[in-house]
Parts: sequence; structure tokens; C-alpha cells
Amino acid sequence: MTQHTAAPGVIYWFRNDLRLHDNPALHQAIALAKQHSTWLLPVYVHDSALQLTSPWGFVRTSAHRLAWTAMAVQDVSEQLVALGSQVLPLTGEPSEVLAELMTRLGASTLVCEDIAAPYEEAHIQALQQRGIDVQTVWQSTLMAPDQLPFEPHDVPDEFSSFRRAVERQTFAPAQPLAKVTTMPALPDQSALDSVREMQHATEHTTDPHAILRDPRSAFPWSQPEFQGGERTALAHLAQYCSRDLPHTYKATRNGLVGADYSTKWSPWLATGALSARQAWAAIRSFEAQHGATDSTYWIGFELLWRDHFRWLHLKYGERLYWQRGLSDAPLPTRPHNARGFEHWRTGRTGHAFIDAGMRELNATGYSSNRMRQNLASFLIHDLRCDWRAGAAWFESQLIDFDVYNNQGNWLYLSGRGTDPRGSRRFNPDKQAHDYDADGAYRALWQ
Repeated sequence: MTQHTAAPGVIYWFRNDLRLHDNPALHQAIALAKQHSTWLLPVYVHDSALQLTSPWGFVRTSAHRLAWTAMAVQDVSEQLVALGSQVLPLTGEPSEVLAELMTRLGASTLVCEDIAAPYEEAHIQALQQRGIDVQTVWQSTLMAPDQLPFEPHDVPDEFSSFRRAVERQTFAPAQPLAKVTTMPALPDQSALDSVREMQHATEHTTDPHAILRDPRSAFPWSQPEFQGGERTALAHLAQYCSRDLPHTYKATRNGLVGADYSTKWSPWLATGALSARQAWAAIRSFEAQHGATDSTYWIGFELLWRDHFRWLHLKYGERLYWQRGLSDAPLPTRPHNARGFEHWRTGRTGHAFIDAGMRELNATGYSSNRMRQNLASFLIHDLRCDWRAGAAWFESQLIDFDVYNNQGNWLYLSGRGTDPRGSRRFNPDKQAHDYDADGAYRALWQ
């Protein structure tokens, strides 16, 4: 391996922010490159560890989730090529791959978004321990840290207290940043040639179009208008508002079948193809034209809930991943029900409503919010399994997996999060009666 001797440049590491609009970290990297009159190389690292077997006995990342992410990477890469840049795709352990890349190119600084979850933070720490200048930017929340009415590490544990405090200060997120339309130059050709061997040796081979997508899915990503990537995300956001769907959201959000019962923003939010501030701004623009309602408020309410899980990660870190979570309550005395978990995971519990939900999740990588709550509750409270196994299965399967939301919601339902009312058990028979009275969902996924 030889080190290239060109002027030190900047590496931009795309993580869960695969977009050109409203991307403060990318703007920072561009400004840094311009300030020093140097090059900027965007990269994406396919983390090879995410395709290994989890401690629970299954692959950490499903083919569906890999394909969805690959679409988002492909979309942002195509947009950057049109601007005279590119995304260099690499595969491996992120800190090792990025350190080698920076050595080969003689890069001086790496810029990326800040992700406050233990696994993701460990990559940054490993890079810094190698002496690399890493600049991280907090950008996945509606609010910047200095907009909070309290210090981030003093965020209220209960969402209702958090929401009231934020709303009392007449909360207004900053307007989304403009889309990037120009990019600094890439490293010169000889420098890029020096990393071709590295790219070919580790190139990611997932073909997103080779994944079978079930047309029954409530997120029909077999259709062009539901493909992964920023351009489709922004088109979906626009059509959702143009069809007046924000005014019906609260009445339909507990649906199970069809594409229109909820916003369906979450898969794009998860990869960062859509920013939360862009979604918020679209709803506020909709309200200015068509009026605010309980439904439009509720969309903002749920975006705030998403924020809260992020601030809780900053506050508690690894505690959110312990079996006991944030609770001092005794741990279960009985061991994890491995057999029950396997029946749940494969949709063979014998409860038709729950099994239908698992079949949808496994076949499509998607599940409604209402169904997710039922699936998690059944695993924890009826089968008495370790909640962490369920969280790991959702991480593996969901195309809209979000580390903050997933961990927060599983803790919430297990009674080991911040809910003062303790654990929440959903009666699956009542839920089936209330939300699938005619059995259409169960028939669809039998």
C-alpha cells in the first residue's frame, strides 16, 4: 500500500443521511474543502459486520434491508455524478476501511453525521484513536441541541413532559438547508486510481432490483413511486400532501392494509433519504394552505416522539441496550423462551393475527405501527421472551430500521423504558377485533 502525496483532502462519510437536501454535515464538508482549496471525496461503507450472525442466531441484516439501503446509496451517487462527483462504495469494518482510505489518499479530515448509539459511536472512537481528525455533525432531529429548552443530557425522560416543554417555547425548527447543487473537485485521477484496488477487493455486491418484493405489502416498494432514494422520497412527500392525506392521517393511522393509511415516510427517514425537517416543513406548508387540524398536529407529534428517542440516546447511551434498560424492577426469573421466540419469528405462534403480522414483516420488510406494537407485546408478555431478541429481529428485517426508534419502542413496550405506567400488554384478540374486524388482514397474510 502506498500513500498518495497530493494536497490533503476531505472525506465525507455518508451514514444514515443519504441525501443532498438539508444535510448540514455535507455542507460542512463542502465548506471545509473550499476553505482549504482541496478535494472532497464522498464515500459509503457497507458494514460487513451487519451481515454476520447475531447472538440470537440469525443474520443481522436481511436482504430486504440491504436492498433498500442500496437503492438510497445508488440514488445519491447518481445525483453526485451529475454534479461531477461520486460516491465511493466500500465494504468492511468502517473504521478500518476509512483509515486505510485516508492513508492511501493522504486525506486530512473525515466529516460525517453524529449517531448517538453505542455501536455507531464505537466506529468514531476507533477512528479518533487512530489519530484521525473526525468532525461529526448532529443533524437527525428537528431541533438543534441549542434549540432545546434544557441541556440535551437533561431531557425529560417522559415524552409528554418533553413535548410540553418544547411546545411551550413556540417550537419552530430551522428551515431545511438548500439542496447541494455544486461539489468540490474529486481527488485527481492518479489518487483515485490508487484506491481502485481497495474498492474492487471489497466491493458490495447487493443488487437491489434482484430482491423479490411482495405486492401485498402496505409499503409497495415493488412500484417505482416507492423505490428507495432521495428523489423518490421527495416526490412521495409532495404527492402525500397534494392529495390532502395529512387531513385524514389521525383517523387512518392505525390501518393495516394499503399505502395511504399512514405517511409511509419512515423507510426514507431511516436511510436519511428524507430529512425530518423537510417532512416537518412540508406539513407546515400544507397547514398554511389548507388549515391545521388534529391530524396535521399528530404528524408533528410523532416526529417529536422520534426526536425524543434520539435525545434519550444522548442522555443514557448503553443503558438503553441493557436487559433491565432504565428500570430498577427485577429481571424475569425464567430464562428466555427460545422455542417461543422461534415460533414468533417464523409466524408459527398459532395466533392468526400475530402470525399474519410476522408473515408480512418477513415477506416485505415492513409492518404498520399498530402491528409492530402487537408483535412486540405478544413476544414480551404472552411468550415471555427476552425483549432484546425481538428488537434484534426487527433490526434485521425492517427496511425502515432506525436504531433510536427501534430501541426506544421495544424498551417502552417492555416496561423498561421511560413510560411511567410500566409495561404495556396488548390483548391480541381485542386488537384483532378492533383493527381487523372483517379478517381482511389475516386473510391477506394467511
